[in-house]
Amino acid sequence: MPDSSPPPSPNSPWENGWNPDTSRAPGTRRLYLAGALAVTTIVVCVTAIVVTDKQTDDTSRTKKADATTSAGADGPGLLSFASPSNQSTPTPDEHKSNPGSAKTPGSTTSTAAAEHSSKPSAKAPSPSKSTSSHGSSSGSSGSSGSSGSSGSSSSTAWKSIRSVNYPDRYWQVSGDFVKLNPATSAAARRAATFKVVKGLANRSCYSFTTANGTYLRHRNFILRAERNDGSPLFKQDATFCPRPSPYSGAVMLESVNYPGRFLRHQNFQLRLDRYQDSTLYRSDSAFRLVAGLN
Repeated sequence: MPDSSPPPSPNSPWENGWNPDTSRAPGTRRLYLAGALAVTTIVVCVTAIVVTDKQTDDTSRTKKADATTSAGADGPGLLSFASPSNQSTPTPDEHKSNPGSAKTPGSTTSTAAAEHSSKPSAKAPSPSKSTSSHGSSSGSSGSSGSSGSSGSSSSTAWKSIRSVNYPDRYWQVSGDFVKLNPATSAAARRAATFKVVKGLANRSCYSFTTANGTYLRHRNFILRAERNDGSPLFKQDATFCPRPSPYSGAVMLESVNYPGRFLRHQNFQLRLDRYQDSTLYRSDSAFRLVAGLN
């Protein structure tokens, strides 16, 4: 029959005839497991610290490289010595202007625009050289010879200045101003006669004197007769350069110190006005130098 006796109890080995294993201390297996767990924990912590330090070092190196690169590109650093400057130095021509030079509206567009915020039309009369200016003036005098002009040079002759669109009216000193009036009396003819001399500020241009020694000059852009005070400003204000006119035998008179502004009559008052691309302006600013009325 099968043996149905219960197994011996481990708590009472002496009662069942077997001896307990005394070769190892009790709980040794648990100690091994605890030790292995501790070692594993330490290894994991050390690995995490090493990885973190390495990432920190890489980040630091990357930031240093970026800082060096940016410093070389935009600021001080080794790379800045090889980095060319993007700023260009303006040439002297960009800041240089010569308002005293005699130019016509077509060639003084930039100067007139910079000083007066006005751009004359490309249809403005082109400049004539000093010799051709006198030639055109002499031609004007010759053309007006049919109206009784003398053959003497206009730079030393007594002349009267007649309007193109009002041929019965002449420049005439009225008080301190110059107006466009008919010369119907002896006094009016004397007031309408001027001596044309070489320009005070530019000898290739014109200045106009009266019988009593005053000069025609612009002040506040109004033409008037005043005594020469010898100042550079007066000389420039009293100098006008002849320019070609679309009307035969006529000239336009451009200011030396205000290129692009011409003498023209407005309400029969002589004034200095910017060039305008209009028929009215061209006719108002066209004058013929004819023989002196006095």
